[in-house]
Amino acid sequence: MGPISAEVEVDAPREAVFELISDLARRPTYTDHFLTGFRLTRIEARGVGAGARFRVNAPLRSPWEDTTIVELEPPFKIVERGAGGRSNRIPNHTVWEVEPGRAGMTLLRVTHWTTPKEHIDKLVEALSFGARYQRKGWKKTLNRLRDILEAEGPGGERIAVAGGNRYATGIP
Repeated sequence: MGPISAEVEVDAPREAVFELISDLARRPTYTDHFLTGFRLTRIEARGVGAGARFRVNAPLRSPWEDTTIVELEPPFKIVERGAGGRSNRIPNHTVWEVEPGRAGMTLLRVTHWTTPKEHIDKLVEALSFGARYQRKGWKKTLNRLRDILEAEGPGGERIAVAGGNRYATGIP
């Protein structure tokens, strides 16, 4: 499926936009309309290697998917790779690009695609209207991101890994 792209202009500094999207612990704040059950895969939710597992609310497909940040070019680009579908056999890719926009605005673009190898996975993605569903979900994600950034800056609630506070404070 894909690639699917969506973009939006945000009235916020590029660095603030980059900070918010590069923190996987804040991801549920703006993606929970189609990505639910968000769980971090390691304590550090930022930087290369940070990852998360979540449920994609889409028809006719295995719901679980994961993503890991594999490349960061602050404040311009974040590249994520993961897997999803049945037995995690469908690779997925997400690229976030943050560019200067018109009149002091910041242009934010997200591109997402999957590369199923098995014929049954290709068929299921074709039958499930995955591209249409994903395009709509990513567009709404960007609109929610814009609203968060323009209203309050890169705040919002963060999720945490169980036991994360003990790790951070040194309490056994």
